[in-house]
Amino acid sequence: MVKKPNDVVITGIGIVTCHGTGKEPHVALLSAAGAPAPVVETEKFKPYPVHPMPEIDWSQQIAKRGDQRQMENWQRLGVYAAGLALDDAGLKDDAEACSTMDMIVAAGGGERDINVDTLIVNEGLKRNDRAQLVNEKLTTELRPTLFLAQLSNLMAGNISIVHKVTGSSRTFMGEEAAGISAVETAFARIQAGQSTHTLVGGAFIADRDDIFLLVEGIQAHATGDWHPLWQRQPDHGGGMVLGTVGAFLMLESREHAEARGAHIYASIDAIEGDRGRREDGGLEKRLKRMASSVAAGAGEGTLVLSGASGMCDLSAREKTVLEGAFPGASVRGFGGVTGHALEAQFPLGLALAALALDAKSVVPSFDEKNEGVMTKPATDAVVTTVGYVRGEGMAHLSAEA
Repeated sequence: MVKKPNDVVITGIGIVTCHGTGKEPHVALLSAAGAPAPVVETEKFKPYPVHPMPEIDWSQQIAKRGDQRQMENWQRLGVYAAGLALDDAGLKDDAEACSTMDMIVAAGGGERDINVDTLIVNEGLKRNDRAQLVNEKLTTELRPTLFLAQLSNLMAGNISIVHKVTGSSRTFMGEEAAGISAVETAFARIQAGQSTHTLVGGAFIADRDDIFLLVEGIQAHATGDWHPLWQRQPDHGGGMVLGTVGAFLMLESREHAEARGAHIYASIDAIEGDRGRREDGGLEKRLKRMASSVAAGAGEGTLVLSGASGMCDLSAREKTVLEGAFPGASVRGFGGVTGHALEAQFPLGLALAALALDAKSVVPSFDEKNEGVMTKPATDAVVTTVGYVRGEGMAHLSAEA
């Protein structure tokens, strides 16, 4: 492919999963000799298994204790991962670059007041006028400052405060689709010449009681023991195992990156998000269309990193499409080893793909019964994310020559 000044390249990676913080444990994960052992917590939130947060020294990226204290874990994790990406790109201490740096964050609604949630659920078991009950508790139980602490754009605000990233700022909400739209927007702005360098990503905390209440509203979460992604069955619950993840990327135009001598992990050739009805083959039609437009030419030897949620029927449908659209490719369901991370899932997949291409990794099968053996490093990668309720995204990356 001919290189162009406005090619979108990845020059910084900030990543945190249950396997650790930073690039090193994740390059090791992608280069292991066999299927990695799962890092999973099965007792703390029983019957729900989760991929937990690793040990983190927040002070490495958030120096002031006062800044740490005024954030919840979700915000701390995002600020920490963003700092890792800035460090990795060599821009952390470049005041001029940070002052003109754009930022796009994919965020959820923050964490909740578990005591109030528990009170409402328990009271709801005793009353039938539940709409009236919720209104009563909203006016009597929630402290006004809770809403200020929960604003979704506070992660971006704290990144600006701590890391002095003060260019334009955007925050997207909407679970997996937010992560897809965040990266897609950053990509489009750089390619159009509207931005030269953008920090983009998100964070998700799985180790929290309120998220189980949310996803179990549609019985989405797996229960009982952990199983590999493609082996999950309806008698294991919904199939989704959540994971705590922070994933930020530094995206630059090729011209901007080369002018400062930055290391380029990979280039993003194309990216697209979509959403719509999934019944009557709607999901398959959208994924096939994206595969033909975003990743035309991918196939034999391509690394396909699927962000499948693990939900049984949905993940099986996605895998069938991917194997048909990319014959001979090595399909890897990365959520099986990191957990599903909602807003951070798509940025995480891109980060893993860039690391694998840069390190020339022969990526092991994450589910040895359902994923074929990869015999040589890939020179291109496809990354997907299919939301557990709605939203789909796909990107195609190429290794640097």
